Amino acid sequence: MRRVIFWLYGFLVGGLIGAGLILLFTPQSGADLREKIRTRWHQILEEGRQAAAQHRAELERELAMLIRRTPPGPSL
Repeated sequence: MRRVIFWLYGFLVGGLIGAGLILLFTPQSGADLREKIRTRWHQILEEGRQAAAQHRAELERELAMLIRRTPPGPSL
């Protein structure tokens, strides 16, 4: 268990160090980089919303098909 915790800790610290180095050595200005990250983040969120809406529509169609195929149950 301790090995997993140490691994996760090392992974997180490494990720933070890597992100910091990327920000330090990027050829873009800070404002440009922040705008690019913000734009990409909004793009990812929109793609996720679209995928969720498509999946929901697909599930609703499948549910409608199952409801039409299911014979009525016995009344109580």
